[in-house]
Amino acid sequence: MFPAPEDPAVADRMRNAHRHARAAMGVLLEADGHEVWGWRGRTLSQRVSTPEGSAWLRLACVSADQTNMTFWNGTLEADKILPASVPRPRLRTVYDWAPASWRYRAELYDHVTAQIASATAVLRSAPHLPSAWWEALEVVLADIAPIETNRVTTGQAYLDSAMPRFLGTPIDSTVRSWATAHGDLHFANLCAPDLCVLDWEGWGLAPTGYDAAVLHCYSLLVPAVAARIRDWLAHLLDTPDGRFAELAVITELLQFNASGGNLDLAGPLRDRAAHLLGRAIPHLDDQVAG
Repeated sequence: MFPAPEDPAVADRMRNAHRHARAAMGVLLEADGHEVWGWRGRTLSQRVSTPEGSAWLRLACVSADQTNMTFWNGTLEADKILPASVPRPRLRTVYDWAPASWRYRAELYDHVTAQIASATAVLRSAPHLPSAWWEALEVVLADIAPIETNRVTTGQAYLDSAMPRFLGTPIDSTVRSWATAHGDLHFANLCAPDLCVLDWEGWGLAPTGYDAAVLHCYSLLVPAVAARIRDWLAHLLDTPDGRFAELAVITELLQFNASGGNLDLAGPLRDRAAHLLGRAIPHLDDQVAG
């Protein structure tokens, strides 16, 4: 989903760590085990073979002095608490080690045969998704929302700081309703035609309707898909809580735009925010200058 890290030292370190994990866990890299990188080389995943068949080995790393473990423990905590009704890869085993200044975690999952619905988080072409897929997604969102947790995906303090900066003023940044969310529900984390939800590292509490808002905002470059999301998930989006959740997501994505990411999405995001708020939204240059 992301390119290999620009720093060759980071790429080499992660490849060596992945090789170490394979040896320690007794698995072999498959011939077609292409590399799947996470943001800035923080994760590296590849398809491997095991005595039980094909599997997926995901390697994550953090610096040894990292104190916020929300993302680090997300997949393990999700495996323990999510109901069986939520389709996701089965986590087989975990291997941790911490040499020198880095901490590594290798997670071995069942290999999912279904294809991801998009190669990138920002949707750029319409996937073929039957009605049964959308129905299954509705069930997943309904099953996740009431889960009790102290994990936080998007917090009040962040929104108080970021929403005025990226959406301008006046803006009410107070979250009125919280629910548990996947936290990164774009089409690159969703498989089709059989629904399977990937990448649970960031799940936690967020404004109610957050997952539906993430899916919609990442789809704005494909208007037909965005319209279908608004229609199918109207019970989540077309409400005061849903509109607030969408503004929260737009804030996060505009902040990513300000750092140089997904720049082609910035215009549609500002247009959508302007529609929701009924006023103009600051431009990217203004956000960076602020």
